[in-house]
Amino acid sequence: MELNIVNIKGEDTGRKIELPDSIFAIEPNDHAIYLDVKQYLANNRQGTHKAKERNEVSGSTRKIKKQKGTGTARAGSIKSPVFRGGGRVFGPRPRNYSFKLNKKVKQLARFSALAHKAKNNEILVVEDFSFEAPKTKEFNAIRKSLQLDGKRSLVVLGTENRNVLLSARNLPRTEVSVASGLNTYSIMKAQYLLLTESSVEQIGKLFNE
Repeated sequence: MELNIVNIKGEDTGRKIELPDSIFAIEPNDHAIYLDVKQYLANNRQGTHKAKERNEVSGSTRKIKKQKGTGTARAGSIKSPVFRGGGRVFGPRPRNYSFKLNKKVKQLARFSALAHKAKNNEILVVEDFSFEAPKTKEFNAIRKSLQLDGKRSLVVLGTENRNVLLSARNLPRTEVSVASGLNTYSIMKAQYLLLTESSVEQIGKLFNE
């Protein structure tokens, strides 16, 4: 499929760019997207949750009342889970939430996410741009010129550009990524993808290997 290339002012340059059909024109697989997003979120979980059980809480170990004759249930320790301040039964313990996902499934998920954006006309291609120094004001002006102000957008660069990254860092609903670092979660989270010319070429090279 072909898309028009615009400049940073939002003006049509009169040039077009071909998006690889093997990536942007496939039939999206929603289940692959679900699995990849699930893995991404699971891998980001710290898993450091912990609750103290009865052998870990502080308190006396003496028997708090006699075994029989009280008319109530037996109680052998103040650290019992039935008492306030006692340990927790089967409380959460530190664990690793990450799980394995086949390489081809992850690739299919990424392709499917990009195909969804292409199908819904949520991709813009802009000429390569850079800043001499980090300038949030200039990046925000570009965003407004492309009518992306207030919309969640993902800017994809061909190669890492520190000045562009720093310029966009403080802007809400805006994320910057390089083509090699694209992931399904970021693509699906964004309302619009803003691809630079060089990033389209990089996506074609990297993802079709």
